[in-house]
Amino acid sequence: MALTLAQLRALTSVAECGSFTVAAERLGISQSAVSHAVAGLERELGGKVLQRDNVLALTAIGHRVLDHAHAVLASVSALESAVRQDGSVSGSVRLGAVATVCQGLLPELLPLWAARLPHVEVLIYEGDDDEMPEWLEAGVVDAAILVEPAPDPAGGKLVATDEFAAVVRRDHPLAGLDGIPLAELQVDGLIVSSGGCERHVRRMHEDEGLPFAFSHRVREMSTLFRMVEQGMGVAIVPSLGRGMLPDGLVMRPLAAPRPRRLVLAGPTSRPWHPLAQALVDAL
Repeated sequence: MALTLAQLRALTSVAECGSFTVAAERLGISQSAVSHAVAGLERELGGKVLQRDNVLALTAIGHRVLDHAHAVLASVSALESAVRQDGSVSGSVRLGAVATVCQGLLPELLPLWAARLPHVEVLIYEGDDDEMPEWLEAGVVDAAILVEPAPDPAGGKLVATDEFAAVVRRDHPLAGLDGIPLAELQVDGLIVSSGGCERHVRRMHEDEGLPFAFSHRVREMSTLFRMVEQGMGVAIVPSLGRGMLPDGLVMRPLAAPRPRRLVLAGPTSRPWHPLAQALVDAL
């Protein structure tokens, strides 16, 4: 096969943007050039990578190729940065983070990086706890802020520690407590988020010898907050999510504090992108 970087860039851009038109704008080329690159990739592979019927979507082959394409492009980007002759730190680096980090921590980190690395553009990829390590190793992102990694990745840096807290309605009887016992939250029924918090909440119950049960499981934090607001239950979320709370909800500490460590790191299966290292060094 004679695959080209242009073909791989076209595929990854179309997959991320969900549109040939938007992908072309991102790449700074014409839509026909993007279509031509993807068609050429399909000829080399001997199969379709994109389903182009009513909804643009990756095929089974496309999903397999996309992971490799991300890894190849990440390596090429790292190589380009490594061989710059002027020693400057510049370019784009993709950073993965969970929703609460995007809302509660990145507004502090991004201005700091902008001041110390003025020629580096940080592109944010929001995902779930479990997706972050996978994205790092697959090359979807160059660096990620990992939640409670075990063990800490080599070269990683602790960037913040927050705590899990209870979320209840303002008129809830528990809203006035300075610390809410975990067992008290079971009375109303827990709403858990499958986007990452559920495994931490499960571990809390195991550590306190309590049975873990929930009334509802959702994916998005906004859905979780809306259901608590409607009186459908209570929740436990990281305190960095405080800024996402609707007016009708309050966040209260747990009686037994549960810290959460956030570590900025690169991949373990390949050398770090130089700009991922630059993010760590800048802190």
